[in-house]
Amino acid sequence: QVQVVESGGGLVQAGGSLTLSCAASGSIFRLNAMYWYCQAPGKQRTYVAIATSDGLTDYADSVKGRFTISRDNAKNTVYLQMSSLKPEDTAVYYCAADIQVDRRRIQTRYWGQGTQVTVSS
Repeated sequence: QVQVVESGGGLVQAGGSLTLSCAASGSIFRLNAMYWYCQAPGKQRTYVAIATSDGLTDYADSVKGRFTISRDNAKNTVYLQMSSLKPEDTAVYYCAADIQVDRRRIQTRYWGQGTQVTVSS
């Protein structure tokens, strides 16, 4: 069993900051890339950022310069520091992790349940 659990969402005013956390736990042989996605009401889930196991990061153009993704490999945890938040950042933020549960199996992407971020104007 593998679990991916997000935390840290909430209500913040425009221009403010918020940090999300996501921890993977359970039967993990190898934890590869970890991601953040978001889904605004009535819209499709979209990519926000990635952090690979060897430290590479990448961001969607809409969040570059405002969001920072980081991870603690010892804790199987990824973070998303969000600053200069805008009302259009309002969404449910989902964490995903590419996990290999044993050496004989290919990796599978596991998703968290999501955490709500609301930015008021």
